[in-house]
Amino acid sequence: MRISTTIFLTDETITPVRLARELEARGFAGLYLPEHTHIPVERTTPYPQGGELPREYGRILDPFVALGQAAAVTERLGLGTGVTLIAEHDPIALAKQIATLDHLSGGRFTLGVGYGWNREEAADHGVDWATRRELTHDRLALMRALWAPEPTAYEGTTGRSVRASQAWPKPVRGGAPRILLGGAAGPKLFARIVAEADGWMPIGGRGLTESLPVLREAWEAAGRDPKALQVVPYAVLPNAGKFAHFEGLGCDEAVLQLPPGDETEVLRVLDRYARFV
Repeated sequence: MRISTTIFLTDETITPVRLARELEARGFAGLYLPEHTHIPVERTTPYPQGGELPREYGRILDPFVALGQAAAVTERLGLGTGVTLIAEHDPIALAKQIATLDHLSGGRFTLGVGYGWNREEAADHGVDWATRRELTHDRLALMRALWAPEPTAYEGTTGRSVRASQAWPKPVRGGAPRILLGGAAGPKLFARIVAEADGWMPIGGRGLTESLPVLREAWEAAGRDPKALQVVPYAVLPNAGKFAHFEGLGCDEAVLQLPPGDETEVLRVLDRYARFV
C-alpha cells in the first residue's frame, strides 16, 4: 500500500519545500493539500467535526503555489489537492493552473474534488449553495474541454462556456489528470464518480466495508474496468490494523493526517509514520 500524507500548511508551519524533501527521503508516496480561500469571521456554518473551527483553517497556504514548490524539489512524490473547491474558481484559469502543475511535475498531480462545507465562504465567491454540486461538475466538464487534445468548445449548464481554444500544456496522461471525488457515500456521489472520476477519496475511511461494494457494483454496471477503480482513504490516523483492513478492501493508497505544526513537530510525526511506509 502506498502511504501518502496531508497537512494544513500555513504561514506558521513547516514549509512546503522542507516537507516535500523529507517526505520523498522517507519514501512516502504523496502530499495532498486542502483548500480554503478565506474563512469569514461572521458565519453560521458549524465546523463539521464539531466544536470551534481550528486556527489553521483561516491560515492555509494556496495549495497550487505550495505544490508547485514541492514539485520543484522532488522527483517521485505525488502531488494532490484534498480537495479543490472547483465551484469557487474561474474554471478557465483553474484548468491552466492544473495542467501547468501536472506538466511541470511530470504527471504527478491528482485533482481531489470537493463541494465544500462553509456556506459563507462559498457565498463570497458568488456560489448558490443549493446548486454548488451542479456548478462543480459543470466547471469540471469545461476544464476537460480545455484539456482535450483538439480545440473543443463547451456550453455549460450553469452559465459558463468556452470557445474551441488552443490551451496548452495538457495533463501528461491525456484528457485529464487523475481525479478523485470527495464526499459522503451515497448514490448521487457514486454516480458522479462512475461518470467523471478515477475514484473516491472518503475522509477517514469509516464505513468502507458497507459502501465500497455498492460503489464497485455501480462502477462495473457502467462498464468500467473493475481494476481501475481507486479508493483512497483520506486524513487517516494510522495503525497497522487500519492498513490491513484497507488492503483487504482493495485500496492501494491511504493518506495520513499530519499535524499543522512547526518543522520539529511535523518531522517527529513523520518519523513515527515512516514505519508504515
